[in-house]
This record gives sequence, C-alpha cells and structure tokens, in this order.
Amino acid sequence: MENAGYTTLTRQSGLMREMRVIANNIANSATTGFKQEGVIFSEYVAPSANSESLSMALGNIANTSLSQGSLTSTGGTFDFAIEGEGFFWLEAPQGERFTRAGNFTPNAQGDLVNAQGYRVLDAGGAPIFIPPDAHNLSVGGDGTISADGRALGQIGIIEPVEDTRFIREDGVMFRAEGEVRPALDGKIAQGFLESSNVDPIGQVARMIEVQRAYELGQSFMETENERIKNALKAFFK
Repeated sequence: MENAGYTTLTRQSGLMREMRVIANNIANSATTGFKQEGVIFSEYVAPSANSESLSMALGNIANTSLSQGSLTSTGGTFDFAIEGEGFFWLEAPQGERFTRAGNFTPNAQGDLVNAQGYRVLDAGGAPIFIPPDAHNLSVGGDGTISADGRALGQIGIIEPVEDTRFIREDGVMFRAEGEVRPALDGKIAQGFLESSNVDPIGQVARMIEVQRAYELGQSFMETENERIKNALKAFFK
C-alpha cells in the first residue's frame, strides 16, 4: 500500500473513533457531572525502505473538557455541586476515584456514598459518616458538614497537582495518574447538581462534519483502489 493509502486508512480509523466519542457525548448530554470528550489527531511518521516515509494520522488522544457545567437546583439535602475547580474524592474497589457527579446519599451503615455505592471521602481521605439521628444538616462552601450545630466532617475537593493527569474510566468517573491535592478554588453548593457540559447542537454539527470527512475519505480510497487495479491490468497486459 502506498503512503496515500496508509494516510487515508489511519485517518478513517480516527474519524470513526471520533464519531463514537461524539455519539457518546450526545447520549450523555443530560447525565449529571458528565464532561464532554474530544479526539486529538497526531501524526506518526516512519521511515521506509524506499525514499519516501510513511505518514499516518492517528486519532488516539482523548481530550476531556473540564469546563463548568450549569448548576441545577434540586433542593436535595445530599445533592452537591462544585463551583470552580476540583473533584469529589471517592473510595472505589479499584482504588481512589474522582467525579463531579455529587448525587450522594447515606447507606445503611451511615457512610455517604455515590450512586454506585462508593464511599465519599473527606479532606483527609477518610469516609464521611452521617449519624442516623442527624437533623438540620447543612454543608458550607468549604465542604464542612454540620448537623444540629456540630461539625460532622468536611467533604474533600481534590484537584491534580502539576503534570498529573485525570483519566476518564467511564461516563463520570476519573482516576489520577500522579499526585493530587486539595482544590484551592472549588466551593460546594448544597441542593444543586452540576449538569453535563456537553453542547448538543455543537456536537450534532461536528458529527455532520465528521461524517462528510469520512465519506470523502471512503470515496478517495475507492478511486485509489480503481487506479491501482487499472495500473496492474496495464502492466500485465
């Protein structure tokens, strides 16, 4: 296969991946705490035995937008949203995880957990316990939980340190590659949830662009295939 064929084939593969990412964004446009994802294309150039090198465009880098989603008022006692930077800190079976989805509730043991049952951690990395007899529960902007005039704990708001990356594991769950620290600018709003930051109209428009680009690449490959077939026929005639 010639360089043009390799380039087009890898480009088609990247466009197909981007199409799947866009479809997932649209499907999660109403998911609490979901962050829009994109695909970054990079170029890979490899030397070949001939004078020409092989160039391939790889759509292999995930790019997550961490922009603030709008806050929706729910009035729920254990619904929380983060204004600004930072993530909620969770204890998952596979290790520490981070999320912006703050729809929590106490479990049967009194631990504050998320929808998957993962325990929410405080600023020191310990589970947060809500006594069953706690009344008039309130949460301050710094995450301090109080009930009946006494402090019960402080919800941890975490951000990555410099050069640390947050890797998406599923729709709203992230893991950190490196160290984390308490968020400096994040504040908690009680009775609110952060909506998805997906722009549905923009994503639909991008889907149309990707589809057209894919069709153009498919047309080019069919034309190139026909050209090579005709060249071979002429050579062996």
